[in-house]
Formats: sequence, C-alpha cells, structure tokens
Amino acid sequence: MANSNLGLFFVFALLGIVELEASHHVYKHLQTFQSSSSSANQPYRTGYHFQPPKNWINDPNGVMIYKGLYHFFYQYNPKGAVWGNIVWAHSTSEDLVNWTPHEPAIYPSQPSDINGCWSGSATILSSGKPAMLYTGIDSQNRQVQNLAIPKNLSNPYLTEWVKSAKNPLMQPTAQNHINASSFRDPTTAWLGPNKEWRVIIGSKVNRQGLAILYKSKNFVNWYQSKTPLHSADNTGMWECPDFFPVLLHGQNGVDTSLNGPNVKHVLKVSFDDTKHDCYTIGSYDNVEDIYTPDEGSVEGDSGLRYDYGKYYASKTFFDNVQNRRILTSWINESSSAADDIKKGWSGVHAIPRKIWLDEFGKQLVQWPVVEIEKLRANHVSLANKLLEGGSVIEVPGVTATQADVEVSFEVKDFEKAEVLEPSWTNPQLLCTRMGASVIGSLGPFGLLVLASEGLKERTAVFFRIFKGHTKYVVLMCSDQSRSSLNQDNDMTTYGAFLDVDIRHHKLSLRSLIDHSIVESFGGGGKVCITSRVYPTLAINEAAHLYAFNNGNQSIKILELNAWSMKTAKIN
Repeated sequence: MANSNLGLFFVFALLGIVELEASHHVYKHLQTFQSSSSSANQPYRTGYHFQPPKNWINDPNGVMIYKGLYHFFYQYNPKGAVWGNIVWAHSTSEDLVNWTPHEPAIYPSQPSDINGCWSGSATILSSGKPAMLYTGIDSQNRQVQNLAIPKNLSNPYLTEWVKSAKNPLMQPTAQNHINASSFRDPTTAWLGPNKEWRVIIGSKVNRQGLAILYKSKNFVNWYQSKTPLHSADNTGMWECPDFFPVLLHGQNGVDTSLNGPNVKHVLKVSFDDTKHDCYTIGSYDNVEDIYTPDEGSVEGDSGLRYDYGKYYASKTFFDNVQNRRILTSWINESSSAADDIKKGWSGVHAIPRKIWLDEFGKQLVQWPVVEIEKLRANHVSLANKLLEGGSVIEVPGVTATQADVEVSFEVKDFEKAEVLEPSWTNPQLLCTRMGASVIGSLGPFGLLVLASEGLKERTAVFFRIFKGHTKYVVLMCSDQSRSSLNQDNDMTTYGAFLDVDIRHHKLSLRSLIDHSIVESFGGGGKVCITSRVYPTLAINEAAHLYAFNNGNQSIKILELNAWSMKTAKIN
C-alpha cells in the first residue's frame, strides 16, 4: 500500500524518543459502511450483535477502554465477504452495545506488514497511553510483530495510528528457530516485578503448542526469553493466546499485571486444528516466568472451553472503570461460502461477557454484560408452570427472532434419571445421539427457539439429567439438527456437561436470540453454547418461542422471563 512518508517523529513518554512513520493513506474508498438491505431480504442479519453492514470480519484485535470510550478493533476485509485483504477496522462505544464506526486504524503500509495486518492486542502503558502490538505479514510472507500507537492522545476516539519505524520488533531468525509461518497474535502485555514488559506470541514446533515469551524495558526493544511461558504436546498451533489473572474470590476483574496470593492465572489458546478456544487455570511464577496449570487440568481440546459452540479467537480486556474483565469473540458462519457471498457479509461478534472464577476455583463463569439489558422491552413472564412429559407451550408476546429469555427449572424424582454409561464421556456426541426428539426420563427439557409453526424448523437448547456413579450429571445441549430446511448449512449439535449440584440448586438457562445467533448460558454461565442457524420458515414474524419437555417425567418452570430486544445502533 502507498505510504505518504511524511516522516513524522513523536515523543512517546514511556517509550522514550521513538521514530514513528505515519501512514495517512486511508481506506475511504474501501470503507463501505452503507445501509444494509431490509430485514425481509436479510433475515439473518443481527439486531444487537456487533457486525458491520457488509463484508467479512473475524478476530477481535485490540479491545480497551480509553478516556471513557470502549474501543473495538477487529479483522475486516473491506473488499468482500470472504477472508482476505485484512485491515484493522475500528469502532467505539460508550456502553458496549451501541457502536460508532471509524476509518480503519491499521492497514498494510510498511515492509513488515505489507502482506497483511493480522491479530494483536492493546496494552495500556504505565502512563495511561495505549499501544498496539500486532502480527504483520512481511514482504517475505513471514509472520512478524509490529507496534502502532495513536497519533493524537488528546482525541478520545483515537482515529489515527502511527507505526514504529523500528518494525518489526520481533521476528523469526535462524538463531531463534521460530517457525516463520507459525508466529502470531501477541497478547496484551504485562509488567513483571523487575518492571520489564512481557508478552506471549502463539507458535508451534511440530505438534507442540507454544506460548513464546518476549520481554522489554521500553516496549520497543524486545528479547526472547530462554523458555516459553508454557507449552503442551500434541496440541498443534496456538492462535490468539490470552493470559490474565483472576481473583480467587468475587466477580471483580483485575489489571493484567497483578500477581499474588489472592489470584490465579488463566491461559487461553485458540487451537488452530479444531477451532476451539480452550483454557486452563493455574499459577504464574513471575520470577522464573513459568505458568503451571493446576493439578488435574486437561490441556488440549477435551479441556475447559469458553464456549462449546461457535466461538473462536477470543480476547479479554480489563475494564478499569467498572472493575471487570470482559471477554469478546468472533462467531463465524455456519452457512456456505456461496451463501455468504450472496448475502454480502460473513461473521459477527459475540455479546461481550463479564468473566470471573467460580466459587470452587475450578472454572470460569461468563455472563452477558449488564448493559445489554437496556435493550429489553415487552416483558413476558411465567411462574410455577408444570411442563408435563411431551408438552410444548408457547411463550407469547415477544419478538421471537430478537429476544432475551431467562428460565429456571425445578427437577424432582431424581431416582428416575437414566443411567449414564461409563463410556458416555463425550458430551457433544451424546447430545448428537440423544437430541431433542429422543424421549428420555428427566429431559430433554428447555427452549425451542427460532421455531416455525408446526416445528418443522427449531433450534432446541435443553438439559438432560443422568444418574452417574457417584452423583447426578447434567448434560446441556444445543441441537441444530432441525434448525433449517436448507441442508447446505452446518447443523452440528453441540453439548457440554454442566457442573452443578442439581439436588440443591435450581437449573437455569438464558438464551440471547438474534435472528441467526443463539447464545445460551447454563447454570448461571458455567456452560456457554453459541449456535449459528439459518431457518427458512422461522424468520421475521413467522418465528416462535416455546418451552418444552420431551421427557417422561414432569418438570416445573419456577420462573420464565422473556423480553423482546430493541435494535442496537451499530453502524
């Protein structure tokens, strides 16, 4: 891309005097934020999930809060609805719900990123100034790491960014033996006890996944640590790593540099082989710079996941105004590439989630940010409603294509639960074999969303309860097998085991429904499953919402609350 080569120099306080190269060649001719087609012609466009009016998007990049504004940078193709021509698009928000688009912040302009500006992260430096580390694809098609900072720090919208003339700051060499095609996605950096910055970058050696660690005193001159922060055999390429502390108690978030006796650390990696975001919880020795997962942790695709459906390349940031850690993620399509091109867009982002450590320190809990509730309207409620075996009841009065539903169930007669066979260890396979149409004892029961009249199309989000060897086991499923009459879509069924003591706690489910997305939260956010569905009948006013029970035993709805969701202002 052309470079204006104005030779600007900036004094960037914490970094010292750093020569920066400003690129003012903007993408106005590619920034096609125009009104989209009507909802009748675009029944799958979302009403309150983040997406630009057209074209391809994928990973969230730098996400941060600066001068009271949330900044969202993301991978965007300004030229079409398939991956390619990637730039860093940029939007801002006061509430994480309504977003204002700006011109692309980072785009190819230097030898170190001339073939692409890929994922990266934002770091708020000690002075309060933001800095972006990102992966560039250089003129040799190597993956290298670059730095960009805002041109005008007094402008809260941060609409112009300049790149370091010293880019690339980190790169593969013959000496460091880093794979030039597997070296990407720098994290938010953190400060160690010696006041050096640390950052990790995803990589691999053969089938061993790596979090390569770099250090710097000034955020410009980086050197590679002798050992990675962590690695794991037989996990393949680690994309989009994320590393952050969580408090042992309570729901507040903490700064990324915090360490001590009252925190655990989370290492999340996006497995390139399976496109799943998995994490472990453990301890970080910030002197030796080694992360150790807790005993019993499962590393790999069968371990803990943020979301057991469509959810990839996620990233967190610390919201120091609300004292919370926020999780963002890309939700890719389940439709064919041909359909994506036809509709003119591909990809959306999940509703931002607050995350914290559960009371037992075993897993993370996730819940949609409270700001999304400002879109609620037309409240409908049910209470103490018995769902007899084989029953389906409609939830009337809400816009079924754009809704927020919370329901809690009371379960009795546990002794009648089906026995969980010892070989039934794969919850997704179990959900596939025992979908919503398969009659059980205690379940399946839950919600039928984006359902057509007569139920030719429906997406079922439900629970089944089994009798395990030592306790009752709750299975949560999202069954897309009948979500659409269009067989060109991926209609994979998803599932996970929910860690909840069903004998002493009610069983809760929340689903955010938005035309072609269903984000579901079981057990107060202990299990999350996101689905992409494209019904042909259950669209617009023809969609319905039901509660159902296809088990032999009756289940009681203790309370059900549903709201139509107003449309957010995103473009």
